[in-house]
Amino acid sequence: MDAGLPVRAFFTDRNGGAGDKPYDTLNLASHVGDDPSVVAINRGVVEESAGGAVVFMKPAHGVGVARLDESYLDGREPPTADVLLTTVEGLSLATLAADCVPLLAHDAQTGAVVAAHIGREGLRLGVVDAAVAAIVDVRHGWARPQSVTFSVGPAICGKCYEVSSQVRAEVAARHPLAMSTTGWGTPALDLPRAVVGRLAELGFDRVVRHRHCTFEDRRLFSYRRDHVTGRQAGVVSCEGPLP
Repeated sequence: MDAGLPVRAFFTDRNGGAGDKPYDTLNLASHVGDDPSVVAINRGVVEESAGGAVVFMKPAHGVGVARLDESYLDGREPPTADVLLTTVEGLSLATLAADCVPLLAHDAQTGAVVAAHIGREGLRLGVVDAAVAAIVDVRHGWARPQSVTFSVGPAICGKCYEVSSQVRAEVAARHPLAMSTTGWGTPALDLPRAVVGRLAELGFDRVVRHRHCTFEDRRLFSYRRDHVTGRQAGVVSCEGPLP
């Protein structure tokens, strides 16, 4: 699925790889119990689509940021973080998710690309702000926000992501747009809407949103639906500053 950014960027689904149930077929996560050799094959499929080395995130549902240098072109393992950024041409970043929000970004001014993993706890703690701050740091300033483009990938929707009333209140205290109700009338969170809303509050309006719900769409992995399952990815490639 094309992410709609000015550089090579896409979201995967669960088709086109190797693997057996419940990870069939394009599971890209190494921490969910799948055969490591199969995960390696699947990651190779993604690297072929990306046209080079891909660094696969190790998310922790927090706000940690890691800036990756040229050493990661040779397959170096990334640190644990929920935001990856690079300005290294030829290096691609991948965020992994199975209900959480995969966020990709590109800054035409510096060529920087970002991949972020946004779950409810990360959202509450400020991971969207952390991703934006990483871009601003590379740019040495806030000017020309219109040169930054974001893409919000498939995630569980606000009609399916049931949570307790306490959790909803805690997240909504920071992000009111996250407050939602399930299709069956219980408290819920709308993480994608909250992400888009927070970006708008920070001055960024060039945002592509993909409205596929992971819980509803069986072409996608969903932890909430299946519990033991794989992870899809959002991938963005660094191509340098645009002319």
